[in-house]
Amino acid sequence: MKPFTAEVIYIIKNIPAGKVMTYGQIARAAGSPRAARQVVRILHSMSRKHSLPWHRVLNAKGRIAIKDSETWMEQKLRLEDEGIAVSTTGHVNLEMYQFFNMTDVERM
Repeated sequence: MKPFTAEVIYIIKNIPAGKVMTYGQIARAAGSPRAARQVVRILHSMSRKHSLPWHRVLNAKGRIAIKDSETWMEQKLRLEDEGIAVSTTGHVNLEMYQFFNMTDVERM
């Protein structure tokens, strides 16, 4: 596994319940600011294998970016189950719920 991929997985696994991060934010934290699409690919291909909390990752505008309506609704419900308010259009208030403190997360 490439170092960037491992770092993305680590970051996503450590987003606390009740908080979200954006694809671009994760890419920056993993050391590649322009790799938001790579984060999408990693989430798509490795969420199940690594038990990633994929539902805590949103686009830069704080919206659910999934096109499939069933999966979109699953993400919305999972976020709401964690206490995150999600609008009917899939928008989350990033000022309230965005997670920034990756430096506070201890390395395994």
